[in-house]
Amino acid sequence: MHRTGVRRAIIIGKGFAGAENQYDIADQSDILEADAQVIATDIRETFDKDGPVLVVASGQDTISVATSIKRLAPDHVFTIQIQHPRSHLSRFDMVISPQHDYYPHTPEGKKQIPWFLRGYITPRQPPRKNVVLTLGALHQVDSDALQCAASAWHDELAPLCKPLLVVNIGGPIRHCKYGADLAGQLTASLMNVLPTCGSIRISFSRRTPKQVSDILVREFHNHPKVYIWDGQDPNPHMGHLAWADAFVITADSVSMLSEACSTGKPVYVIGAERCTWKFAYFHKCLQERGMARPFTGDENIAKAWTYPPLQDTVEAAEHVIQALAKRGWNLQP
Repeated sequence: MHRTGVRRAIIIGKGFAGAENQYDIADQSDILEADAQVIATDIRETFDKDGPVLVVASGQDTISVATSIKRLAPDHVFTIQIQHPRSHLSRFDMVISPQHDYYPHTPEGKKQIPWFLRGYITPRQPPRKNVVLTLGALHQVDSDALQCAASAWHDELAPLCKPLLVVNIGGPIRHCKYGADLAGQLTASLMNVLPTCGSIRISFSRRTPKQVSDILVREFHNHPKVYIWDGQDPNPHMGHLAWADAFVITADSVSMLSEACSTGKPVYVIGAERCTWKFAYFHKCLQERGMARPFTGDENIAKAWTYPPLQDTVEAAEHVIQALAKRGWNLQP
């Protein structure tokens, strides 16, 4: 069968994390709904020259844009929605969603939903054939990216005493609430494991409450084993993933946990017991697959443990390739 090459993609919203490396996808992250007509017209006019087009949308705010493009150029477009769109799954050729989005369909989830609310909880139906389920979030961390980061951060991170423990702190969300109480718990636990660490590097996210960061900065800013990133560029995140021997990550961040679990290195989670609903289910799945353990402060960081790295992005990409092949399309560099 003759194959038509896909050499072009349009990324809407957050983009298809990790796909840029595999598909040579150009990031166009600020496409507005008003541009859908222009984009679709351009797709139709250039189809004979460039071949079919991938349209990848991420997040709830991009749904109307992606579906408009698909409607205006249906024969030339393959649409992929990252994260569950909550409705109208049939509008997309493929939906890539973390399995915890389907938590309402699990036995535990059903028990937590009163019968009179079940009609309002989404997704209301089990996954359709066009839904690809992942354990965590898609991201750009693969072996090539880690090798590049290891090289780029060699001079700063290679000389550090081992083992290197990287601590990534996010911020409270609706179903993972915490504040100074968790910061105090984390501080005490880090103090306990310090004797088994060579170095500790702590990073805060933009969501980290000041009361949380202030507690850790006050306790550790003068400690010779501890470095706290000041938030200024360059961001050491990829370097930390490449050089860390183990991670401690707050339970609120599915993305940071997914990235760390893709390394195959020990991942300790703090605050999972504070999570509810689908976030609690996500942590349960990580622990059942041996990818994450609770951070108690009793750990010996020098004692490593391993597991098969999480490969959600690679596996999702394989599903995309197979779906395109059924249409007689293939991906070209």
